[in-house]
Amino acid sequence: MRDEKEVLFDLVRKGVSPVHSVRACEERLAAGGFQRTEYADDWKLTEGGKYYVNHHDTTLFAFTVGKLTGTDDHAAGGNGRACGGMGPQIRLAAAHTDFPCLRIKPAADIAANGYAQVNVEVYGGPILNTWLDRPLGVAGRVAVRGVNPFVPELMDFVSDKNLLTIPNLAIHMNREVNKGIELNRQTDLMPVAGLLSGEEQGVFLAFLADELGVERERILDYELTVYCREEPEYVGLHDEFISAPRLDNLTSCAALVSAILDAERADGINLIALFDHEEVGSRSRQGAGSILLHDMMLRILNCLGMGAAQADRMLYQSMLLSVDVAHGLHPNQAGKMDPTSRPLTGSGVCIKEACSQSYTTDCEMSAVVQEICAKRQIPCQKFVNRSDIPGGSTLGAVAASLLPVRSADIGVPLLAMHSARELMGSADQEALKSLVEAFFSL
Repeated sequence: MRDEKEVLFDLVRKGVSPVHSVRACEERLAAGGFQRTEYADDWKLTEGGKYYVNHHDTTLFAFTVGKLTGTDDHAAGGNGRACGGMGPQIRLAAAHTDFPCLRIKPAADIAANGYAQVNVEVYGGPILNTWLDRPLGVAGRVAVRGVNPFVPELMDFVSDKNLLTIPNLAIHMNREVNKGIELNRQTDLMPVAGLLSGEEQGVFLAFLADELGVERERILDYELTVYCREEPEYVGLHDEFISAPRLDNLTSCAALVSAILDAERADGINLIALFDHEEVGSRSRQGAGSILLHDMMLRILNCLGMGAAQADRMLYQSMLLSVDVAHGLHPNQAGKMDPTSRPLTGSGVCIKEACSQSYTTDCEMSAVVQEICAKRQIPCQKFVNRSDIPGGSTLGAVAASLLPVRSADIGVPLLAMHSARELMGSADQEALKSLVEAFFSL
């Protein structure tokens, strides 16, 4: 069995855009015996079957079908109610494939003062100054003119070298920089792509066409992510930490795929959903704000021969884990944390709670997660926001508004969340995978 930290490292290296995160997770599922299923096709599902569905290249679902008769008496804590106690269940776990970054605009090429630059916009809420002075790559998908105007050819693109960088202004020309400088999203974040010779135009588009092996005129549009090309690394006197790009939220994607591959529950249905667009609110056909998760579950049950009333009952007995990163206690900024809930990196998975419902966990589901952790000796801790510092939100609240089932928000604690490089405790990845696997197995 592979070390979960190395599984994460592999996904960080490969998951350089939502498209490529999905590709990498698909490869693991296929290697583990999961069968690709197209949403537009007729489904023929069987007990014991394992399936996955790619939705518009950037969202991925995978599910296993167990026995749907009998009762589930394997509840955490042994009381039959903590994990259902009302017959076979659907257990759901969701994460997201996108990350805060820069995205390349449709008319990308800018020629200025002898430099070739690329026009970008900010995606999500990155810490902007962490993107300066780093080697940056480009990855995503490109729409190319085909024979049928309603079916353009979609081509994957990922750079195998450092294509871009955003240089800082020297301190000699900006003496106040260490007092804090607000970056203008249009003018200060324009990456440099190269030097111009003469009156060159369209340098980036020409490069893209050459890399894809197509004529420039055939490129109709693209969705291209600018990503940090630095490697994931261990940090600390005893490798206590992992420093890497895209830990938010590839930690969760890696753990969910590992968990559904290794889970051992014989009855019910396990399902993972890796959604796009969480960092911009989830309100899209690929996001948790679509009807797709609800629709997916009903379709699975219908294809297994359930009538409407039985499927409806089973649907609303489901349980959902929203799996996304949490804030860890910062050693230099401890005052930013709640006085009594102060999770540390390396000390286990966080259960996230908020009375505002930005996190969906209630006392019942918090108890379920804690009991699962106790049963499997998995370290866990709790996170709440400081009362005068509103935190972020997750896809859990969005998904639960469309699928009102019992749910909890969990995740590994991070430092430097939304930086170009983030920091986590090395031990927490295994704890997260073990918790989701236990949720799928008990």
